[in-house]
Amino acid sequence: MDTTFINDLRVETVIGVHDWERKIRQTLSVDVEMACDTAAAAKTDNLDKAIDYSAVCERLLAVATDSECQLLETLAETLCHTIMDEFNVAWMRLRLNKRAAIKQAGGVGIIIERGVQGKT
Repeated sequence: MDTTFINDLRVETVIGVHDWERKIRQTLSVDVEMACDTAAAAKTDNLDKAIDYSAVCERLLAVATDSECQLLETLAETLCHTIMDEFNVAWMRLRLNKRAAIKQAGGVGIIIERGVQGKT
């Protein structure tokens, strides 16, 4: 199995359960790993045979920016299902980092893994 990844994609969104969080936009950092078979893309040098990470980034940004989830868990599920459904990804790991949530920490967040690893 090969992996296409996106690292530290920054998105501004409404996220959180506290009243003050519902009134502001916060920066999240998104990391994604997606299972893929890169052999056909490498052989043909054709983007249609690969995961278009630019298109994936655009979609992640659009969904997260429009979101008003309270929980990171909800947003993570939404992002995973969107990418898996729209880009025919069989397995992915997604990490959301709420960078400024705890002043003394570099971030807090969640990592979820969905699908079956090794299938493309």
